[in-house]
Amino acid sequence: MSPIVPHERIVLYASLTALTAISIDALLPGLRDIAGELGAAPPLSTQQVVTLFIFGMVFGELLLGPISDAIGRKRALVAGLGVYAVGTLVALFASSLEGVILGRILQGIGVAGPKIATRAMIRDQFEGEAMARVMSFLFSLFILVPMVAPALGQGVIALAGWRGMFALYFMLALGLGAWLVLRQPETLPPERRISLRPRTLVRNGARILANRRVALLIVATGFVFGAQLLYLSIAADLFADVYGISETFPVYFALLAGGIGLASYLNGRLVGRFGMDAMARGGFLGLTLAGLMMLAASIGFDGRPPLALFLGSGFAAFFAIGVLFGNLNAMAMRALGELAGLGASLIASGSSLVATLFAMGLGALYDGTVLVLAGGIVLAGIASLLLSELSARGSDGTVAAIR
Repeated sequence: MSPIVPHERIVLYASLTALTAISIDALLPGLRDIAGELGAAPPLSTQQVVTLFIFGMVFGELLLGPISDAIGRKRALVAGLGVYAVGTLVALFASSLEGVILGRILQGIGVAGPKIATRAMIRDQFEGEAMARVMSFLFSLFILVPMVAPALGQGVIALAGWRGMFALYFMLALGLGAWLVLRQPETLPPERRISLRPRTLVRNGARILANRRVALLIVATGFVFGAQLLYLSIAADLFADVYGISETFPVYFALLAGGIGLASYLNGRLVGRFGMDAMARGGFLGLTLAGLMMLAASIGFDGRPPLALFLGSGFAAFFAIGVLFGNLNAMAMRALGELAGLGASLIASGSSLVATLFAMGLGALYDGTVLVLAGGIVLAGIASLLLSELSARGSDGTVAAIR
């Protein structure tokens, strides 16, 4: 086997990383079709096709980080893709909404493999400026994929129905798995692997969560992610119910997603000047103000504000979310030191769990207007700001690892 060249390696990592966003955003145009064919199954709804995918990621993110440290990145990645493929087949051949949601939970568990192990592979191989360049390329993809994925999904669904989207997911999993197996060498040699010791993992995890600063920032991150997840879970219905927009939904979705992309770009240029704490505080305030603007417009127009007002306040909210995503994880990781790997898994899974509960709770109140989304954004902004301010009073010390 010829050695994989750096450019090919980076494209592979970008493709693996993109699987999470494609799995969420490309299916959004098909949610109403799924509801039309399979119907609702209270208390489940098509909103849970999105939110319970994230719930599955909670478990995958907890498991696959330590597993990749113990058995190697490549095996963990292949295992994750295998679980993802099984979940995809379950959803593809489901005859009920419950079956689709079960498949989505399995997809969420599996997609954590590409998400977590790919980051670990990059950390194994690159340092300093080289690592920064690789992460910059991947971050550019994060900006692009949510903007184009719904249009891709709408095209596939128009040709082959919503099941065609799951067929595409399955082909992506097989293709990426084959590419990985044939071309990517293992990046974690046996002598650097860490055996799985559940008792030590639990004790170190308890130490991380006992740190007031880390714990509060996990919940704050979950509220911010929850506001975005709430929007994702109701976006297709909201645009159709309030504004009669369905065919051009991907265009409006891309416009709002552009707020996150623009904020991420500007944050990268400004955080060195102002510091991540100040940038995050501005993001919290911006999210709250954008939510209040949307809420006031919604109340003033009986839950159906003019499209321009909704898009303006929505763009501002997602701009604030983009600023926060660029800083909250780094703020939570500051105290973790040598527990950064386990800490990253706990931060990702904990914030995903909070976000899932937040989005499911508020999503159940959706009434065909913008009010629930606006209220959710306000709640997320205020709660995350208060939690962040409380976390700043916590200890600055580094969490010591138990070996």
